[in-house]
Amino acid sequence: MDIQKILEQYRRGEIDLAEAEETIRSMGFLSVSDIARADTFRCRRTGVQEAVLAEGKTDEDLTAIVRAHVEAAGRVLVTRVSASQMEKLEAVFPNRVQKSRSQTICVVHSDACPKPLKSGGTVAIISAGTVDIKVAEEAKMTAEEMGCNTIEIYDVGVAGYHRLILEMEKLRDALPDAIVVAAGREGTLPTVVAGIIDAPVIGLPVSSGYGAGGNGEAALLSMLQSCSVISVVNIDAGFVAGAYAARIANRMHAARIGKNGGGHL
Repeated sequence: MDIQKILEQYRRGEIDLAEAEETIRSMGFLSVSDIARADTFRCRRTGVQEAVLAEGKTDEDLTAIVRAHVEAAGRVLVTRVSASQMEKLEAVFPNRVQKSRSQTICVVHSDACPKPLKSGGTVAIISAGTVDIKVAEEAKMTAEEMGCNTIEIYDVGVAGYHRLILEMEKLRDALPDAIVVAAGREGTLPTVVAGIIDAPVIGLPVSSGYGAGGNGEAALLSMLQSCSVISVVNIDAGFVAGAYAARIANRMHAARIGKNGGGHL
C-alpha cells in the first residue's frame, strides 16, 4: 500500500487520523524473523538505493534478508559479498544474480524485474590502477541500480598521465553529470580530473598501497587536502560514492527535463 491509498482511505472515512498516521509511520520496512528490518521504502523516501551489506552476515541470514527485499521491491543490491556467500546466493536464486567482474557485489532480482528503470543521468567511473577496479565496480553497479548510465575508464593513474589525456575526448563526449574517481596509493587522480573537466568529482580512496600511509590512508588524506574542488568518501566506500554520484546525476537530469528533482515521497 502507498501513501496515496492510505490518504484516500482516510478521506473516505474508512480509517481515522490515528490509524492513517500509524500506517504511514510503519510503511517501508519488513521484519525478517528477529534478525533484521528491511527498509523497502528507502529509495522512495531518500532517492538512494537500498543495499544489503553481506559482510558479517551468515549465509542463512543473508539469503533471508535478500529474499525479503526481492519479494517486496523486485531487486536488491548486495555489497561486500564473499565467495561462499556468492555461491549460496546463486544456489538460492538461480539465474537471478548479476555479478560485477570482481564478483564482490551483485544484484539479486525477481523474474519480473530483471533491469532497473533508467533515470537518464550519467555517471563516469574512473580508476587510477587495475587494483582499484574492484572498488570502482561497486560504485558503478550502485549508480546503475539507481537508474544511471555509466561510462568506465580504468587504469589511467598519474604515473602515466598521458593515458588519461587520451581518454578525455571520450569522457567529454559522454557529458557525465558526476564522476567517481577511485585511487589508492597517493590518491592524486581525483584532484587531476577535477582540474580539467567541468563535472562534480567524488574521490574514492582505495585500500591499496603499503608501508607508511598504506591501506588507503595516504589516498584519503591526499584527497581531503585536494587543491581542486572535490568531495571525498571513506576508504573503499564504493557504494557511498556511487550513490552520491547517482543522486547528483538524477537531479541534474530532472532539472534538464523540467521536473522537480527534490526529495521522494
